[in-house]
Amino acid sequence: MYDIAIIGGGPAGVSAALNAKILNKSFVWLGSRVTSKKVERAELIKNYPGLPDITGAQLSWALSNHAQSMGVYIEECVVTGVYETNGFFTLLAGEKTYEAKTVVLCLGVEAAKPLEGEEEFLGRGVSYCATCDGGLYRGKRIAVVCTDKAFEHEIEYLCSLAAHCTVFPMYRNYDIKAANAEIILKAPLKYVGDVKVREVVYKGGSVSADGVFILKSAVSPSTLVHGLKTDGGHICVDRACSANISGIFAAGDCTGRPYQYVKAVGEGNVAVHSAVEYLAASEKK
Repeated sequence: MYDIAIIGGGPAGVSAALNAKILNKSFVWLGSRVTSKKVERAELIKNYPGLPDITGAQLSWALSNHAQSMGVYIEECVVTGVYETNGFFTLLAGEKTYEAKTVVLCLGVEAAKPLEGEEEFLGRGVSYCATCDGGLYRGKRIAVVCTDKAFEHEIEYLCSLAAHCTVFPMYRNYDIKAANAEIILKAPLKYVGDVKVREVVYKGGSVSADGVFILKSAVSPSTLVHGLKTDGGHICVDRACSANISGIFAAGDCTGRPYQYVKAVGEGNVAVHSAVEYLAASEKK
């Protein structure tokens, strides 16, 4: 049981992890990578105090190097669910589960909104986790929507289970070798069905599927944490970075504009200090 679970590897996540380390709390840091492509690709950053005219690549290296120098490392995984149970939280990440007394969400912000039917059929044929739910579709027809080449090994795994696999690669230079994989180079428009999802609709056609796997580096906050209050896709927090669920805090772009690295780093610091205060208050009860 950890004191704090931090989800997300961007500037807010780095800041949260460093402060959890400094404050001597037990914590686990989960995410797809340290920093993000958004940071790495920034051409020039002029408003980061003390680091004038730094490039995104340089800032990304500095954040990652700082974490490593303090012995702070991220466990690379995609968290697909956070559940409150008996006063603590259980986090699902593939075949692994983690338990923590508090959670700090540093999720960034998704550029694309969930497609029609994605959240409606989640748990009813739609899944974000290949290793969690792949076995349910052994010998069946599935569709896989993949947003990043890094998840191709999960596509191969799903293909090894399914009778037929329709793959929608949403990136260039895909390399999917499974014999039972049918590649469609068109973006899905919606997921439709009745009690369960039944097909994926794309421009010019549709494909039937017993299950749909959506492989991406993060899921929307409201999907990740049931009951989490959001507004326009952003997590609602107060000045202490506290969300509406006791023990959950949020920092960075996922809390809303402005989308700035300095804001993210500051909120990561605030969120962890608030989590520590919450832990102290809980121990007194």
